[in-house]
Amino acid sequence: MTATTTAPVATPSVHTRNREPSGRLRAWATRAPLLPALIFMIVVTQLPFVATLVISFFDWNALYPDARRFAGVDNYRHVLTDADLRGSVWTTILLTVTVVLVSLLLGLLLALLLDRGFKGRGVVRTLLIAPFLVVPVAAALLWKHVLYNPEYGLLNGLLHYVGGPQPDWISTTPLLAVEASLVWQWTPFMMLIILAGLQSRDPQQIEAARVDGAGDWQVFRHLTLPHLRRYLELGALLGSIYIVQNFDAVFTITSGGLGTANLPYTVYQSFYQAHENGLASAAGVLVVIGSIIIATFALRVVSSLFREEVSRG
Repeated sequence: MTATTTAPVATPSVHTRNREPSGRLRAWATRAPLLPALIFMIVVTQLPFVATLVISFFDWNALYPDARRFAGVDNYRHVLTDADLRGSVWTTILLTVTVVLVSLLLGLLLALLLDRGFKGRGVVRTLLIAPFLVVPVAAALLWKHVLYNPEYGLLNGLLHYVGGPQPDWISTTPLLAVEASLVWQWTPFMMLIILAGLQSRDPQQIEAARVDGAGDWQVFRHLTLPHLRRYLELGALLGSIYIVQNFDAVFTITSGGLGTANLPYTVYQSFYQAHENGLASAAGVLVVIGSIIIATFALRVVSSLFREEVSRG
């Protein structure tokens, strides 16, 4: 007959039980300084968005408050099916794609220039960054009056000097006028992101490629461009987040006329001019959803860049 023995059950010691509450208290103590900022962010950003989301389900005209009624998804259906609103969505897409692609291309060229060593590079870099530091409304006013004005604008002044025509730039090419001002302002931002990518390259790989006989174009095509892919994606995504929501340039230069009304300007028209609170809220929610989708991809690109830098270090 064999005696069976059972292993004693381990019970947490008094020190372990006392350590767990203290650990929780320490964790809450480290998070406590962040609570005021978190509460402020929720009050300032999330509560207004929730209110906008609720209003978007109502047929609510500010001029007739007593006629307010629950409309379900009718406002969203109207936003997606109305011809004018569909046109503003198409204008938003066209404006965003054009500005982002042209800004990326110009930013890449300027970043390649600044990556080389030459006398006065610091001054040139400061001058190239300056347009991004200008207030958006001020930049739009600058382009509208200093450059585009048909009577005293700089563009027509140069054309008059060489005997060229004197077009009214905003009337003849309204969307191009808005795009040019945005490209001017966002090219420095793209340049800074791409320049950071250029300066993070491994110089040993470039030296080895040149020893093997690779030229400048081959180095750029097979080494520099693949390395810059993440930085180009990041610039495109961050630029898209802003351009999708851009209101300043459209409002200041063309006042949304001549086919330049994008979705944010249409929200402004619906809310402040037509007083359609529900319809404007539905359009605003769609803008926010589009921005969140783009921001999600941007955060993934940023996290992948951080992982690459950590692994490289």
